[in-house]
Amino acid sequence: MKQIVIIGGGFAGINLAKNIAGKTGFHVMLVDRNNYNFFPPLLYQVATAFLEPSNISYPFRKLFQKMDNISFRTGELLEVIDSRKKVVLSTGELYYDYLVLATGAETNYFGMENVCKNALPMKTINDALELRNHFLQTLEQAAYVTNESERKKLLTVVVAGGGPTGVEISGMLAEMKQTIIPKDYPELSCHGYESHIFLVDGGQHLLAPMSEESQQDTWLALNDMGVEIMLAKQVKDYKNDVVEFADGDSIETKTLVWAAGVSASVFEGIPKESYGRGKRLMVNGFNKVQGMENVYAIGDTCIQTSDPRYPAGHPQIAQVAIQQGINLAKNFSCMLIHEKPNPFQYYDKGTMAVIGTKKAVVDLPKPKMHFQGSFAWLIWVFVHLMFLITNQNRIRTLYNWAGTYFTKDQSLRMIIRPIKKNNSNFNFY
Repeated sequence: MKQIVIIGGGFAGINLAKNIAGKTGFHVMLVDRNNYNFFPPLLYQVATAFLEPSNISYPFRKLFQKMDNISFRTGELLEVIDSRKKVVLSTGELYYDYLVLATGAETNYFGMENVCKNALPMKTINDALELRNHFLQTLEQAAYVTNESERKKLLTVVVAGGGPTGVEISGMLAEMKQTIIPKDYPELSCHGYESHIFLVDGGQHLLAPMSEESQQDTWLALNDMGVEIMLAKQVKDYKNDVVEFADGDSIETKTLVWAAGVSASVFEGIPKESYGRGKRLMVNGFNKVQGMENVYAIGDTCIQTSDPRYPAGHPQIAQVAIQQGINLAKNFSCMLIHEKPNPFQYYDKGTMAVIGTKKAVVDLPKPKMHFQGSFAWLIWVFVHLMFLITNQNRIRTLYNWAGTYFTKDQSLRMIIRPIKKNNSNFNFY
């Protein structure tokens, strides 16, 4: 059997594994730092307490229960030793015939140490839960604090990054401000305390990769919802509760949500020459890492310039990762029986972003079409439900969305933090 080791169980890794499942001649070991797969496009709904983590995540071991040739191990990649076809993990060592790096992307703070230290990212389930707790705790503090300046900072949120993540969380916070906070926190609404949601981006447009119609529709919708949009605004620093911009302006806030950029990871044992823009691994048309013999990379962690329609590399979105995982699975089967593998070509199925309830934008490439409003929102709902990994996730998420749609509310706003016990000092009451 050919041993395939996949590092990373996101869109790329999980689709590669699932498309090799049941095929003779292969055994797959999938390695991930978490013991569950999760759906990143809906992290913002966990962060704003509209979904539970279990709605968008699922344990790997349960997913692979009926896939006899798929195994799982928790761990992080420390080193690749390609000459020995071996990887060193935080939990041991593995040998491989083929190694596939599908580690996705991590938050990029562009070298700003204070932003890295003080801002709140949103790349993982842990990030989303931390953000949820932070949002709720700042509201609780604002409800009783007496200092006006301190209250204003608590009720001001700055979201950095005008891509889908920034747009979606800004829209969700704006809806909460209109429909939920007045009911949950009457002590804030009855006194008319000032609150702000700022969406800032260093570029000239929101949703830069999408059409001009989508950009304009998104700007208008967010503006109508009360989001204060600041374009061509680059964050320079964030310290002492002050977001500083490159043009000298600043905003006082206790909350800076960082959705402004991503980069890939660097691993010991991978030649420096194999890395390209954004630390992404340069791969050929078959997703083999340049300068390495048995190592492949798929998804956000790689950059592929051989696709004639994308000479600068594919966008770092879910559809690219999914399609690369499926294509590589087919190519491994071809290589096993000595057939010629097929180079990867990305099929663009369109892009979309949700702004709020019954507010979304959708761009379709062929035929070139643009939708906005309720119809686009229904498309977004359907697509995101279908991309969830199991029917159980789909049912749970649909149930929560239906409840929220009809009531404009939900009951998930709980601050839950694990507390470490001091075993040497038990107190009984």
